[in-house]
Amino acid sequence: MNRRMAMDSSRAPQSGVPSIDEEAYEWVMRFAEGRANRADLAALKQWIARSPAHGEAFGRISRTWKSLGPVGKDLAADATADRTLPAHDAAPKAGIGRRAFLGGALAASAAGAAIPVVRPPLGLWPSWSEFAADYRTAIGEQREISLTDRATIDLNTRTSLSLRADGTEAEIVAGEAMISTRSDAADPFTVLAAGARIAATAARFNVRVDHRVACVTCVTGDVRVERGMSALSLSPGQQIAYSSERVGQVVTVDPATVSAWRDGIVIFQSTPIDEVIAEVNRYRPGRIILMNKDLGRRLFNARLRIENIGRVVSLIEEVFGARATALPGGILLLG
Repeated sequence: MNRRMAMDSSRAPQSGVPSIDEEAYEWVMRFAEGRANRADLAALKQWIARSPAHGEAFGRISRTWKSLGPVGKDLAADATADRTLPAHDAAPKAGIGRRAFLGGALAASAAGAAIPVVRPPLGLWPSWSEFAADYRTAIGEQREISLTDRATIDLNTRTSLSLRADGTEAEIVAGEAMISTRSDAADPFTVLAAGARIAATAARFNVRVDHRVACVTCVTGDVRVERGMSALSLSPGQQIAYSSERVGQVVTVDPATVSAWRDGIVIFQSTPIDEVIAEVNRYRPGRIILMNKDLGRRLFNARLRIENIGRVVSLIEEVFGARATALPGGILLLG
């Protein structure tokens, strides 16, 4: 974090010294724009720990992002009259005025303690457990991890994964991965996801974890899913979703559609738009916020290259007569 951000801001702003609210604003924008890394998160935790006022300011301004729906119009209107930000390293690139944003933050409810860093607003940045993982892919990034004698793991966008020291087990903290296990391995390779164990030998399977809900799809071979005292086996083309509270039914899916991301493709087949938006949000900075529940239930069909996934918004506008309103930090209100 730059020198200006590290300064003590407990006193009132004077001669260019930022206030606590201004520093909190810059922290939120740094993470919202995808400019932060693990070191920034550690520095943020130290900044919040300086005083109750620091934690309260970060929580209040974070809640403003979380409540963008009701305050979005006011922020956008104020931004027109206040586009210029003081020039220093921590200032956000996109330009809603600091005065406009902080005004909205002060108007937001201040009840309750500051939100924990481990629960970022709107999922705009990874949680602490994701930052602490052994491997983590950025927005739109894919990566291959080869465990020479056990398995190959392909990580999709925004995925965090940890490995045990002996290389016999991996945990998907969040995101999506395709695991290909070796046929000549003496023991099954095990993946932990959302409280369950997934084991396989000579198989390929896809695991996705979103908001503590896991979805496991068997592509080839046989996959065993163990959760608590129960266990089941998946054959090629079978999929199951589960959380700590419940287990869904085994369903049949097209493995090629599930694994299309490995070829840089996203496929939507009669997919509700609210699910489409959730998928698009995994591949782009910022956040698309669906403002119309009826629109969210409409069905959408498309096959797109991941690098062109931003076209989804314009296609929804064109086909369904929707309208997107852009806010700073990559935020789009779609309704």
